[in-house]
Amino acid sequence: MGSLVGAQAPTLGVEEEFLLVDPLTGEPVPRGGEVVEAARRRFGVDLDIELARAQVEVRTPVCHDLADVRRQLHGLRTVAAESAHALGCRLLAVGVPPVGGPEGATSDSGRYRRLTEDYRLLALEQSICGCHVHVGVPDQETAVQVCNHLRPWLPVLATLTANSAFAHGRDTGYASWRSTVWSRWPGAGPPPYFESFAQYESTCDVLLAAGAAADRRMVYWDVRPSAHLPTVEVRIADVAATADEAVLLAALVRGLVATALADLRRGLRAAPVPAEVLRAATWRAARDGIGGMSLDVSSGRLVPARLLLDRLLHRVADHLGEPDLVRQLLSTLDGVGCGADRQRRAFARAGRMSDVLEQLASDTQAGAETWTGEPFGRTA
Repeated sequence: MGSLVGAQAPTLGVEEEFLLVDPLTGEPVPRGGEVVEAARRRFGVDLDIELARAQVEVRTPVCHDLADVRRQLHGLRTVAAESAHALGCRLLAVGVPPVGGPEGATSDSGRYRRLTEDYRLLALEQSICGCHVHVGVPDQETAVQVCNHLRPWLPVLATLTANSAFAHGRDTGYASWRSTVWSRWPGAGPPPYFESFAQYESTCDVLLAAGAAADRRMVYWDVRPSAHLPTVEVRIADVAATADEAVLLAALVRGLVATALADLRRGLRAAPVPAEVLRAATWRAARDGIGGMSLDVSSGRLVPARLLLDRLLHRVADHLGEPDLVRQLLSTLDGVGCGADRQRRAFARAGRMSDVLEQLASDTQAGAETWTGEPFGRTA
């Protein structure tokens, strides 16, 4: 994935992970490989398996504008949902399984088998679903510096798609329980501030030597230079409840990267916010979501999360791209709240987890496109 130059916005791509559940009980079902095969056979579209066998992943191709990202995500969700339905499963865009135990079956491919052997219960409890946004940059040295500029804004991005309020059939008290589960991995969390790509590489080497990462793909920091693409990859978000919320996330990430590239051209350094402060801000963002309080990493004070989102929008205003669509999507988010808010409202109606599952299923395919035979994602 490359980067456009000049006044044009960088290219971008989005990866989304989804949970497969029993439509009656809501329990995770380990049929990811079968859903991937069904999507390939019926639609000619390549989905991906994940470590947890009750998951599938979709990936957009390289996109040049938000309209294409939106079309791709709606189409890929249709493909994944219909492929799951054909096998008697339900596709849910949710950060963690709302019901069922924490342990699940893991994929038996070579790499995933090694992960299960090396990371043990961490791997067995890894049925969590995120959203990753890739934005094209010129080279790896630039990628490291862009990551430095994005670090202070990562907790703000996390509030947008907080979408995992329930686990084990109960309210966790967190808007994003996935963030807490994910933070247990040794290579996860806010990245350090790196002076150079060489320093980044040497730190990765230490993680590999310790066994904290099996390879560079397992350096799971919330933002990182991609291990296999010329991109910056932002990994902090839950899978968005709706495709449009994923589009909003992608728009803001692209705006932050474009702004960082402009700052680098002017010789501006990023603020070296301590990783401990970012970790505290990430925890607070996971607990409260968009409707609560967040830690302002520049002042060290708690402020409304929505205020920090406004500051982010101001930060990227000159490099946002497609601002009318962003305003439309943000207005919808303000009206209905994030996924966790909607899950809690559904549960409050009658105290039934079945209502939460129905809300999730409805959000997952909100605005979904009817399959027309147009290509989505990577074709088989």
